Amino acid sequence: MSNCPHRHGCSILHAVSYLNFILGLDRGPAYDKRMDFQFTVVFRRVPEGYIAFVEELPGANTQGATLEEARANLYEAVALVLEANRMLAQEAASGDDVIREPLKVGA
Repeated sequence: MSNCPHRHGCSILHAVSYLNFILGLDRGPAYDKRMDFQFTVVFRRVPEGYIAFVEELPGANTQGATLEEARANLYEAVALVLEANRMLAQEAASGDDVIREPLKVGA
């Protein structure tokens, strides 16, 4: 698609790059190391193509005419959910008595 962030049909590489941006993996020393997350993705074939969602992340769901499109759209959906959650958390936890630090999750 022509505009960023992409909607429906963006390439997986661009979607991963956008997800890394949203996760803050390109923002300074606290994020110098890459953090890997592993989620369970479910794809279901429907007459219109595929629907997809992430089991561990409520709200991260999408659809696509092809499996490739559904995968790419899901990267964007995950990025948008994480971005929205981060913004809501920052608004709720603002003030001088707040400590923020990176958390690396490994499996």
